[in-house]
Amino acid sequence: MDRFMWTNGLLEMNETLVIQQRGVRLYDGDEKAKLDVGVVLLSTHRLLWRDQKNHECCICIPLSQIIFFEEQAAGIGKSAKIVIHLHPAPANKEPGPFQRSKFSYIKLSFKEHGQIEFYRRLTEEMTQKRWENTPVSQPISTTAGLKAGRTRAVGIVGIERKLEEKRKETDKNISEAFEDLSKLMEKAKEMVELSKSIASKIKDKQGDITEDETIRFKSYLLSMGIADPVTRETHGSGTHYHMQLARQLGDMLQAPLEERGGMMALTEVYCLVNRARGMELLSPEDLVNACKMFESLKLSLKLPLRLRVFDSGVMVVQLQSHNEEEMIASALDNVSEKGSLTAEEFAKLLGLSVLLAKERLLLAEKMGHLCRDDSVEGLRFYPNFVERLSSFYTPGLAV
Repeated sequence: MDRFMWTNGLLEMNETLVIQQRGVRLYDGDEKAKLDVGVVLLSTHRLLWRDQKNHECCICIPLSQIIFFEEQAAGIGKSAKIVIHLHPAPANKEPGPFQRSKFSYIKLSFKEHGQIEFYRRLTEEMTQKRWENTPVSQPISTTAGLKAGRTRAVGIVGIERKLEEKRKETDKNISEAFEDLSKLMEKAKEMVELSKSIASKIKDKQGDITEDETIRFKSYLLSMGIADPVTRETHGSGTHYHMQLARQLGDMLQAPLEERGGMMALTEVYCLVNRARGMELLSPEDLVNACKMFESLKLSLKLPLRLRVFDSGVMVVQLQSHNEEEMIASALDNVSEKGSLTAEEFAKLLGLSVLLAKERLLLAEKMGHLCRDDSVEGLRFYPNFVERLSSFYTPGLAV
């Protein structure tokens, strides 16, 4: 406590109030100081304590005097505390309430809580050490009248200065954020170009790379994204925008569709495309409108894709070369081999989503190759033996 000195409690020039908290008692080491409960204030330069009842009783200590500080948790009947360890008092220290102390640390006991936020702000100030960059200018005290006039001026100036500093700090943070974002976008484009270069080298040296390594590389390249995604800002709006978007989707989706058997649900396409576009996210409406243009651009741009809507309303994107007869035959062969299949079982066999597996089974049923059993156990498909027998029946032939 012998490190504290008297003060009038006013902020000096270049000093800013950071936080204040009521209901704080001072401890000289482990002993309660002979002071009542007061308000503790943290500025950019000092730690101040003021009596809640007698505002003329105000003491302070420079933040430069603090060595380190730590939290002390609350207990039964005990308030949470912040323990502050201090340097020895300098020889030229101004007078204070205590001349000497046997302790080299003080405690701030928070009776009305608030210690967590106060500890956080104190940590920030001790890290930034703003008192080193902006030394305070002491006010000149002459007569009592001048003191009273300066008191009001310093208080208003301190508030205005604090608001101005906050505004400048906010502007600086926003500028730095956008600067970092621009750099990130530039790097992203470089990485996408690099991924294309790696992809071409993989094709050239296909025999020297194992299948597992190829799959891993493809997953890395897919996460790289699109170098120059089509956006409304670059291609306007309306038909022209959707046409350019459809062209880019045709280039992007061909390889994934070939790997997935020539068909993908529109929900899968949406996730895949937005993952590749990074921050330039695409709305579901724009994706549907672009996919609807596949068919009209098939001849002019030779797009290899088309949008298909099943009877159930499920929308998929599939290759123009996709063979529906082979898809139905595959469903019939798998169901015949297993005896019966649900959509979930069929999806596991072919590595498809359950949604697409169910649509394939329903399509085979529609063509008369499968029949269903819809029970409490779920929907299960069986080979349609009636349809097979009817193929051997000749009208007019007696049985």
